[in-house]
Amino acid sequence: MANGIFKLRQQIRGLTQGAWTGQKTPAVEYLVVAGGGGGGTDRGGGGGAGGLLAGLYPVSSTYGTPITVTVGGGGSTSPGGGNPTTGNGQNSVFGRITAIAGGGGQGGDAAGTGGYLIGASGGSGGGGSSGSYTGGRIQGGQGTFGQGNKGGKSGDHATPGYNSGGGGGAGSVGGMAVQGNLCGNGGQGVASVITGNITTYAGGGGGGAYAATDTQASNGGAGGGGAGKTGTAGQAATAGTVNTGGGGGGGAGASGAGGAGGSGVVVVSYPDVYANAVSTLNATYSTTGSGSLYFNGSHYINYPSFTPALNTSTTWTVEGWF
Repeated sequence: MANGIFKLRQQIRGLTQGAWTGQKTPAVEYLVVAGGGGGGTDRGGGGGAGGLLAGLYPVSSTYGTPITVTVGGGGSTSPGGGNPTTGNGQNSVFGRITAIAGGGGQGGDAAGTGGYLIGASGGSGGGGSSGSYTGGRIQGGQGTFGQGNKGGKSGDHATPGYNSGGGGGAGSVGGMAVQGNLCGNGGQGVASVITGNITTYAGGGGGGAYAATDTQASNGGAGGGGAGKTGTAGQAATAGTVNTGGGGGGGAGASGAGGAGGSGVVVVSYPDVYANAVSTLNATYSTTGSGSLYFNGSHYINYPSFTPALNTSTTWTVEGWF
């Protein structure tokens, strides 16, 4: 394209048509979702969803400098009566942005006490498990402000029953066990269009049931949350969906295994008038209307410097529009 001084309308046309070579990317849009927590074993609470963060990330000061990208894995199931933090997922990272891993759902324990059966905290908290504890609902784990929500409460031994709470989601708290021995559903996730399609991420896992008479399974939250299982002996719950940060569902009574948490995801998007970033691994590029990178493993990206360099030895004009 010709050199010279251009009106604002001409500049916008030049940018949208990619008429200037070497246009540098001032900022990128990002979606960072951590790995979801695993569901608890043996009438276990649902796993909490991985923390979710979205926004704009300036890259103009990082040209030629690698930007670290780490995609967190999902948590394993936490054992019955064990420490629910063993089921926590792993953090996801994009440069200075860190999404916190989802908390594991607590596993059941017939001899447990109230403080022993609380779900783990994380991006979203895992659901609580009641066991045979009498005296009030057991709390879910805490979520991280701006990333996720609290896990659901379990039932009481007497009312409404032994059943467990759902894991928290990025969009809502986990459901608590309700009257009639029904488990808590997983909290809802958050929808995004960053990839060009409407996709929901970071749903919580559903809670697990206690007795064989508890025949209605809980639902995982929209956004990859795994479903909890009914009280039939030994039923393993559904895992969270990979690359969504969904929490795993809680396992059924009599040692049913909880579901593993879903791995997280990092998506970076920018207008396709700019040059693609350089990735150390084969990330998926999308240039339909906007450029984006889709990561499902550990990467880093490098934004190339502006070419040609700005010539300041001659008369020039800078014009902006906000």
